[in-house]
Amino acid sequence: MILAVDTSLGTAVAVVGDDGVRSEASTADPLGHAEVIGDLLHRVIDDTGAAPVTHVVAGMGPGPFTGLRIGIAAARTFALGRGIPVAPIPSHFAPALRSIETDAVTGPFAIVTDARRREVAVTVFDGTDADGIPRITADTVLVPRVELDSVLDGVRAMEVATLSAADLAVVGARALRAGRTLAGDEPLYMRHPDVTMPGAPKKVGL
Repeated sequence: MILAVDTSLGTAVAVVGDDGVRSEASTADPLGHAEVIGDLLHRVIDDTGAAPVTHVVAGMGPGPFTGLRIGIAAARTFALGRGIPVAPIPSHFAPALRSIETDAVTGPFAIVTDARRREVAVTVFDGTDADGIPRITADTVLVPRVELDSVLDGVRAMEVATLSAADLAVVGARALRAGRTLAGDEPLYMRHPDVTMPGAPKKVGL
């Protein structure tokens, strides 16, 4: 039984078991993750009944610094409280899986998400591997939106504004069964926050 949490775009949570999706809730708002994530978690956990969650999947981005870390912190805190493991999964795997298995997209394609400031995050996939996990053929990069067509050079672009935590959970389940780690513990922040800690005050001579 897997709880998946992702805040790379909107806020999405889901619980998925061997028998399919048990519960799913989301909001497309790219802001306000902290205000809604607690209620969404309560909703999906309450809807699953007595079956205990055994693993947590955390969407690791790409995404903005503030929003992404809220989802990852929520996933890690839930797992710590239950004493269960966390599986980090790159967020773009979720829409890639849906494109392949639901929309029947074949051949190379790019998952494209808005990175703000007239930039987009791009990951190129091509089918699934032997474990049923979308196969990355070009790692995630940040590019100006006006340069997207030239960067992709004919590869089909699939721009998404939301993603399904249930799809992310399915990718996580397949990775867990195969004993694979798809991401490290560090989130894929597209850029660091603009606000930084001030440095030490300068000495002023008399």
